[in-house]
Amino acid sequence: QVQLVESGGGLVQAGGSLRLSCAASGRTFSSYAMGWLRQAPGKEREFVAAIYWSGGNTYYADSVKGRFTISRDKAKNTVYLQMSSLKPEDTAVYYCAAGAIGEDFNYWGQGTQVTVSS
Repeated sequence: QVQLVESGGGLVQAGGSLRLSCAASGRTFSSYAMGWLRQAPGKEREFVAAIYWSGGNTYYADSVKGRFTISRDKAKNTVYLQMSSLKPEDTAVYYCAAGAIGEDFNYWGQGTQVTVSS
């Protein structure tokens, strides 16, 4: 059974930084993409960043390029999202997700709240 467990959310002032972690278990992710998506109050869930588990290719939403960095530690089976220069509009619940490359994300974590104060 696949499990994705996020941690690292919290309250931070604008301009600050946070690092989210996603501990993955339950299968081999070698042919998978791991991603971070977020959902702000009253808005639809949106893509933030993704990484191919094997090759390390990374992809970012335009709104976070240059500020957020996604990475993975194969030994720890963990995916990270380093967030810097945070803005109030980054406030959302952040979800870790996994899915076979080329397909929709079909495994989801429970989410972690990130709140950026102005």
